[in-house]
Amino acid sequence: MRIVVVGDVLLDRDIGGPSTRQCPDAPAPVIDVAHCLVRAGGAGLTARLLALDGHSTTLVTALSDDEASRELRSCLSGLTLVAGGSNAPTPVKTRVLHSGRVLARLDEGCQPTSPPVVTAEMIDALAAADAILVSDYGRGLSADPGLRAALAHQARRVPLVWDPHPRGAEPVAGAAAVTPNLREALGAAGTDLGPDANIGAVAAALRQRWRCQALVVTLGDAGAWLDSGPDDGRALAAVPLDGVDTCGAGDRFASRLAAGLAEAGRGHRPAAQPGIVDAVSEAIAATGSFLRAGGVAALPAPPTPRWTPPGASSLRAPAPQRAGRARELVSRLHATGGTVVATGGCFDLLHAGHLRTLRAARAQGDALIVCLNSDRSVRALKGPQRPLMGQEERAELLEALDCVDAVVVFDEDTPVQVLTELRPDVWVKGGDYVVELLPEYELVTGWGGRCATVPFHPGHSTSSLVTALERIGPDAAVPG
Repeated sequence: MRIVVVGDVLLDRDIGGPSTRQCPDAPAPVIDVAHCLVRAGGAGLTARLLALDGHSTTLVTALSDDEASRELRSCLSGLTLVAGGSNAPTPVKTRVLHSGRVLARLDEGCQPTSPPVVTAEMIDALAAADAILVSDYGRGLSADPGLRAALAHQARRVPLVWDPHPRGAEPVAGAAAVTPNLREALGAAGTDLGPDANIGAVAAALRQRWRCQALVVTLGDAGAWLDSGPDDGRALAAVPLDGVDTCGAGDRFASRLAAGLAEAGRGHRPAAQPGIVDAVSEAIAATGSFLRAGGVAALPAPPTPRWTPPGASSLRAPAPQRAGRARELVSRLHATGGTVVATGGCFDLLHAGHLRTLRAARAQGDALIVCLNSDRSVRALKGPQRPLMGQEERAELLEALDCVDAVVVFDEDTPVQVLTELRPDVWVKGGDYVVELLPEYELVTGWGGRCATVPFHPGHSTSSLVTALERIGPDAAVPG
C-alpha cells in the first residue's frame, strides 16, 4: 500500500544530558551534553512513521539548499522523496532536555516565508497513492493553488486526511478526515478554551465549514471527539499516560488514521460508515503505544543499505551456511556499533502482510535476521497439513527480499535458542501486543536489547489465501 505524505519538513534536534549544578549567573541548570538526537520533523516525521509501519511511503515536500537541508535529507533516507525548491532556510527546532523534561526550545528559520516551488512531478506523485496525508506545518506548501486542485481531485478517489496548522491553509473540500487538536479547533472556530466550550458544536461547525466527511478533534489523554455527520458526534476514549514526551503524538495519530482508512476496503468509502470509528479508535490506541514506547526518542535511525556478506554469490544457501552468515553479520555490525534486528515466523505462502511486517522490522535498525520455523516446527504449531511450502523454499523467498539480510531456520517450538545465540539488539513482533508481555521480552532485555511491535495488517494471512484457493477449487481454469 502506497501512502503519499504532502507537507512541510523540519529538522528536529534534541540535546540532553545530566545536570548536577546551577548556572552561577542565572537561575538555570547547567546541562552536561551527553547526546544530540537529530531527526526529520513535521511531514518528514509523519512519513518516517508510515515507513516504519511497513507502508511504501512517498514524501512530497519542498527543500532548501543549505546545510540543515542536507542533514535533513540524510534523515529521510529510505523514503521516496519528491521535492520542489524553497528560498527560505530550513526550519530547525532544537529542544534542550533534562530527565525527560523540556527546559527550552530554540527555533531557527521558522518565521513566515515566501511560498515554496511546486513542480509537476510533485503533483504527479499523488496519482499513485492509495491514501494521502497532508501534514501542514504552516510553511505555505498546502496553499499552492495547483497543488490544492490536485489534492481536491484525488480526495474523490482515495482517502485524504488533513492534519492542519494554525498558520496553514484550510483543508480542501472532500477530505475523508481533518484532525486538528483542541487548541487548533477552537482557534479555527474563534472560540476560547473555557468551561463553556462545546467541543461537539465546534467539531460540527468545522466539519460543515471545511466540507470534510469527518472532523476528529484530538484531546490528548482524553482521546478524541469524532463528528462524522449530522447528529453523529461521539467521544472516543484513550488510556491516560503519565510523564511521557508527547512530541510527535499528532503525527502518529494522523498517520495511523490515514493508513486505517486506506486499509478499510482498499478504496474510498464514506467516512460516516463504521470504518471511521474503528480507524480513529485504532489511531488513538497506536498513539498511546507509541508514547509508552518512548515516542520520538525511541525511533530507530533511518535505514542503511542491505548488508551482503563477502563472497556471497548466491541467495540460496544451506541451513548451516545461513546460520554462519547470520553470526558473521551480527559480529560485524556489533563491532561497528550497528543495530541488529530479528523477527520470526513461519512465512508460509509469503503475502503482502508479511512483506509490510518485514519492511517495518528492517527499518528498526541496520540489518534484519529472520528466524524461520522449520517444517517440523510449523507442523507442531499449525497442524499436520502445514507448511504448504518447505523450509528451503520459504527461506529462499525471504532471502530474495531487499529488506531481509539473513535467514536462520530453527527446529524448536520457539526461537529462544537461536535468539540466545545471536543476541539481536531488537526483537520485532507483528501485532498489537503489549511489549512487556511478549514471551521473548525478558530474554532480549536481559542482554540489553529491546522488543518492539509493528502493526498487524488485517485481511492478509496464509489462512485467508488457503481459504480463497479452496473456494476456487482444483479444476478452475487459470488464465495464461
